Amino acid sequence: MSNISNTDNTSNTSNVPKGDINRLKEVLVEQKKTAKWLAEKVGRDPATVSKWCTNIVQPNLETLRQVAAILDVDIRDLLCPTK
Repeated sequence: MSNISNTDNTSNTSNVPKGDINRLKEVLVEQKKTAKWLAEKVGRDPATVSKWCTNIVQPNLETLRQVAAILDVDIRDLLCPTK
């Protein structure tokens, strides 16, 4: 009989500071653009882009690079500083 525990494989994030990861919503507001507009440009569901804007989920790095190009900003402008 195997000794397998019934736990998930998620990493312990209790030491990770909480807070926003991206500034997508702020950059869209600065440029007077909407999440719906961005969704059309990146070919994603508006609900997905809305989740990015509220930091519920994060776009992958390639998508973030695409978003930066569409918004004509440095990719670093889309991320919250860590220091």
